[in-house]
Amino acid sequence: MVEKKNNKGLGRGLMSLFGDQNEEISVKPDINNPYLLVPISNIARNRFQPRNYFDEKKIEELSQSIKKNGIIQPIAVRLDEKGEYEIIAGERRWLAAQKAGLHEVPVVVHKLDDTQSLELAIIENIQREDLNSVEEAKGYDRLMKEFNYDHEKLSEFMGKSRSHISNTLRLLTLPAEIIKFIDTGKLTAGQVRPLVGRFNALELAYSIIKEKLSARSIENLVKREKEKEDIKLKPQKKTDVNALLAQRRIEESTGLNTKITTKQNKSGKVIIEFANIEQFEMLSDLLIKKK
Repeated sequence: MVEKKNNKGLGRGLMSLFGDQNEEISVKPDINNPYLLVPISNIARNRFQPRNYFDEKKIEELSQSIKKNGIIQPIAVRLDEKGEYEIIAGERRWLAAQKAGLHEVPVVVHKLDDTQSLELAIIENIQREDLNSVEEAKGYDRLMKEFNYDHEKLSEFMGKSRSHISNTLRLLTLPAEIIKFIDTGKLTAGQVRPLVGRFNALELAYSIIKEKLSARSIENLVKREKEKEDIKLKPQKKTDVNALLAQRRIEESTGLNTKITTKQNKSGKVIIEFANIEQFEMLSDLLIKKK
């Protein structure tokens, strides 16, 4: 059966999917074997499997373990509409068993519909903590599109907060190439999450890979990029040519640094800097025009 972990919300979900033990199809080869032995070639992968990428190294390690110890946990399957065995949970074991050269594998057969099969495929992977965030998002997306789930129902069933569901689904808005980077393990969800909604997300992703940036460094990088954009978008004041000309004339006449600023209503101010009392008195004389 599927491994159980103490994940809030998931235990109840699994029980509702498996239902009562009477729902199990009790076809067993003999009294000494509690599971049905099925030829590997008669089993198909779950068409609702949310996982796209399997770590070949881990599959090989599992294969070596199976060669030595056999398959300890049976593969959960269901009979599809064609009467063929379709994996519900345990595709890694099925792949590793093929590598190990097994011809038959133990299975336990359950009566599940399409929705339950997809739900269980997602839950089984999440419980094992080996489903990446994009695969998780794709699973949620399928539940929403094909089985009319909404964020609230997903949150309740998966035992996750609505914000977690929403933030996970937002990853699917990233460019396909970035999603592929996550699938293949070149980037993590934590690294790419700050890139969601960025027009130059792919460019930033390549920089992250090249420079091996941490999640914190990426956040700082994106923050700097936003600040640069804000400066570019900030409306620039038009230069008043007449004010600049007057400013230069005053500086030539007084020898003092001068700044003239103007507003749209033609008002403004003149700032003349002085460095000592002599310059101040000279400037005062010019302004007062002593007789």
